[in-house]
Amino acid sequence: MKADAARSVVTALSAYDTESTLEGRLEVLETPERTLILLNGVPVALCINNTPFFTVRGAAELKPRRHLVTVDMGAVRFIRNGADVMSPGIVDADASIAPDDLVVVVDERHKKPLGIGTALIAGAEMIRARKGKAVQIVHHVGDKIWYVSS
Repeated sequence: MKADAARSVVTALSAYDTESTLEGRLEVLETPERTLILLNGVPVALCINNTPFFTVRGAAELKPRRHLVTVDMGAVRFIRNGADVMSPGIVDADASIAPDDLVVVVDERHKKPLGIGTALIAGAEMIRARKGKAVQIVHHVGDKIWYVSS
């Protein structure tokens, strides 16, 4: 990966206040569906609408503190199967989330990333809403991206 492109990925992901940093060899993997950014062979980011954002593995590794949506344990199995996140299953959400923002969905008990998605409503509304879809999942534990490695 070119130095300029690597810096832009690092800058984009660090904006989410990560606990860890990207250190190692970054490379790009083009698939028919997505562009993936690999760190030492592990997909840590993917491009969604030309914007780099975490993969589930990337979120687990880098531990972002912003743009998190926390779901109750009853929602876990549905999200792991690729279901979108419904408002009743949300127990917490970053208040700075706006519609169309990219988010990391985590479980309430262990704070483990389950999926990556696009917010359909604002973070504050996610917590208040008692019905409807809140996050459209684009990548989740166990999908094709989860199993990519070089």
